Amino acid sequence: MKRLLLTITLFALFAIAASAHDMFLKFDSFFLAPNSSVVVQLLNGEFDKSENTITRDRMRDVSLVSPAGLAHPAESDWSDEGKTSSLRLQTGAAGTYVVGTSTKPKELSMKAANFNRYLQLEGVIDTFIERRKNKQLTLAATERYSKHVKAIFQVGDTRTDTYKTPLNYPVEIIPQQNPYELKAGSTLSVLCVRDGQPLVNQYVLYGVQSRGQRHFTTLKTRTDNEGVARIPLTAAGRWYVKFIHMTQVNEPPVNYESRWATLTFELK
Repeated sequence: MKRLLLTITLFALFAIAASAHDMFLKFDSFFLAPNSSVVVQLLNGEFDKSENTITRDRMRDVSLVSPAGLAHPAESDWSDEGKTSSLRLQTGAAGTYVVGTSTKPKELSMKAANFNRYLQLEGVIDTFIERRKNKQLTLAATERYSKHVKAIFQVGDTRTDTYKTPLNYPVEIIPQQNPYELKAGSTLSVLCVRDGQPLVNQYVLYGVQSRGQRHFTTLKTRTDNEGVARIPLTAAGRWYVKFIHMTQVNEPPVNYESRWATLTFELK
């Protein structure tokens, strides 16, 4: 009965919208014109607002994949306004594009109660259950974390297979179909990897923000034995898929390491 109540409580917490620790790349519209100047926002916080900007020295990589190949936008293409960082991009020929940003690791120490709550709110259910099983819920934690985020956007009408180009980030979400060839009612399969290897039974969260709607619900699934999660695309709007892969390490003062991955795209 206690295990059942714990599971119910955790699942209720995971129904909360994406929390204030996430990072997303997000366009006003993911459908853009060829040969145009566009801006993508880097939201460090929630899917609909940023809590703070990201300094350039924290960025390990910034990449743009287009039909012309891989490019790395210059630091001068970034700007900050309020709490949001923005990257100005120049589109070229029609096709499906990928933009990504990867941050360097950073450390954070938390008291036991705060860390336990953080695991529940962020969807790191397996680490929370492991701590409970090993009677570690009273132990404080120092976590080393890094974030690796991507957006897929469509330029013009031509669909290309560049959508599945890996950026070789420490963790990554790689679509197995072009999202811009799918419609509401379809299912998108995504491969979740760590260091290029499939993550089996990884807890994955996803959600959609329809046009004109501020609020949305986060849903959950797990990857299969091949590291693939299947996302039912129930409605048009701006979608995100995310996961946090956390491991326990013995590198004092660090005892946990997490790698965060997000993917955003839009469905008409």
